[in-house]
Amino acid sequence: MEPPIALWWIRRDLRLHDNQALAEAMRLARTVIPIFVLDPLLLASPGQSQRRTQFLLASLVCLDRDLRARGSRLIVRSGDPVEVLPHLASEVGARWVVAEADYSPYALRRDRRVAARVNLRLCPGLTIHDPRELRTSSGLPYTVFTAFARRWWQVPVPRPGALMPPPHHLLPISNDVSSEWITCELDAFPSDVFPPGEAAARLRLDAFVSGDASPIFRYASERNRLDGSGTSRLSPYLRFGMVSAREAWCRAAQSLEAAPDESSRAGVRAWLNELIWREFSISLLYHFPQLGSESLRPEYRRLDWNDDSDSLAAWYEGKTGYPAVDAALRQLATEGWISNRARMLVASFLVKDLLLDWRLGERWFFRHLLDGDPAANSSGWQWSAGTGIDAAPYFRIFNPTTQGERYDPDGRWIRRWVPELAQVPGEFLHRPWTMPRAVQLRSGCRIGRDYPSPIVDHTIARQRVIERYRAARSASTAGHEQARRT
Repeated sequence: MEPPIALWWIRRDLRLHDNQALAEAMRLARTVIPIFVLDPLLLASPGQSQRRTQFLLASLVCLDRDLRARGSRLIVRSGDPVEVLPHLASEVGARWVVAEADYSPYALRRDRRVAARVNLRLCPGLTIHDPRELRTSSGLPYTVFTAFARRWWQVPVPRPGALMPPPHHLLPISNDVSSEWITCELDAFPSDVFPPGEAAARLRLDAFVSGDASPIFRYASERNRLDGSGTSRLSPYLRFGMVSAREAWCRAAQSLEAAPDESSRAGVRAWLNELIWREFSISLLYHFPQLGSESLRPEYRRLDWNDDSDSLAAWYEGKTGYPAVDAALRQLATEGWISNRARMLVASFLVKDLLLDWRLGERWFFRHLLDGDPAANSSGWQWSAGTGIDAAPYFRIFNPTTQGERYDPDGRWIRRWVPELAQVPGEFLHRPWTMPRAVQLRSGCRIGRDYPSPIVDHTIARQRVIERYRAARSASTAGHEQARRT
């Protein structure tokens, strides 16, 4: 009798350390065949980020290298997983297909179709706690983060001893099992930005949480810097599972125990809270699959958005006339990543200052972000727009000038990404439109020519958006009252 074979279907778990799906496949079968399916519905969709796809492909090359060091190799096939996986299972005689569970609407539909044709086993790993199981006492999904987090903490969290080491050796795969060639450029992702692969992810996590002066200790006080220097910059790696959420949690929890003072402990707790926010976003998308397409607050579903293609183009290009907004959008277009503070700033500007539909920004982010994830992206935009569950109130509006003054006080980040302002004196950097003409000439930055004038007056825009949201709320209330009477 032939020894059992299992397919390890890799999706968002491009790692060998602490991989529960890989461990389950190895428990079931003597031979494990790692398979990644290049799904055209995901990789060739109009809104897909080409940079993110290249980052994924480069990371697959790294994973294949790691597998070969252990005697195995990565099999890559293109097509619909519903067709590819049964075909490969039949080809090699695999009894099981084992994968890490995913909870997005597309993943749930896909996995149901795959399970109808093969023996599919889904394992935890994308999140620390299963989002399907965290519910209120009445069985409803949580819609307020604080309540979700309180319940989250009531479930036992993983300890370092629960983490699974990578396999030392995997049985070789016959050369008869074909694999497609991956075309990518590993050097397209400089080491100081986001180098691909699990090894890079682990190095970045280690740098963030290790040592007596580890950056995680300063996270609470420095995370809002617009340049992102106070953050872990781990989000692209968590997005593709190059490091597990469990390991990130455990390493941070160890830092909490080693923290030398209360300020350091506050930094660690703030970062752990971000991991819980990640799980809250995944839970929201699971329970509300319309998260990316429809305002969850019904009173804002018919909000009267502006139709202004010129303002939208200026926002896309980072030419709004507000330096912090423009720096963030240009960094996004160049690197595929910006800090969370910068994301909130540009989102607030699009929705609250320009009164443009939040879905335009959500799609733009998804097209550019290395860490672009349907759950985090949609929930973040709905939070900023005030249209989601547990969202910022509609009257919370970021001032694009004071945000730059507060979170890029020396202006180094703005000068890097908006070189037109490189020689502008610091006193005018965040408000360049206030420069006297003589200063504009000396600094080589003429407002309206070298750098745009603000495309909107923030003070006027703030009052306008408050009135627009109030009108939407009033119309919704009136509609409900009319329906009740009839």
